[in-house]
Amino acid sequence: MRKGMGIICVVISVLLIVKGHDVANSVASRVKTVFTGAPVNQAIKLYLVGIGLGLFGLLLVFWKKK
Repeated sequence: MRKGMGIICVVISVLLIVKGHDVANSVASRVKTVFTGAPVNQAIKLYLVGIGLGLFGLLLVFWKKK
């Protein structure tokens, strides 16, 4: 059960990172970055949540319960 949930978390994390990449490379994001010089907050949030969820999923998959 834990490994199944871990795999689901890893898959969702990959999807979140891909979505963050799409948001970061959108035309609106590029225009905003040109005028403000700051990266898009939504892309950063998606990257961070994706990385966190991926690490949690890997922990569920590889952590052995005693």
